[in-house]
Amino acid sequence: MLLDFRKSSYSSGGDNCVEVAQVSPAFRKSSYSTGHENCVEVADLPAGAAIRDSKHPELGFLPVGASEWAAFARMVAWDRARA
Repeated sequence: MLLDFRKSSYSSGGDNCVEVAQVSPAFRKSSYSTGHENCVEVADLPAGAAIRDSKHPELGFLPVGASEWAAFARMVAWDRARA
């Protein structure tokens, strides 16, 4: 994922500049979704993942860090293996 950085309006100039980039996640139906009505969409982010409800994408998404996402995926896989 390539990001287009720009100088933040909060930068004071000189050596103390902050650059920001807009991230537009590309969502897909999660393989952990069940059926057609209870769908969760997931998108890869540079530092983890984003999760949203497919029925209400206009409500935004929840960004999750890489280690938290990996722990969640392990727990789902463990739970599926027990079933």
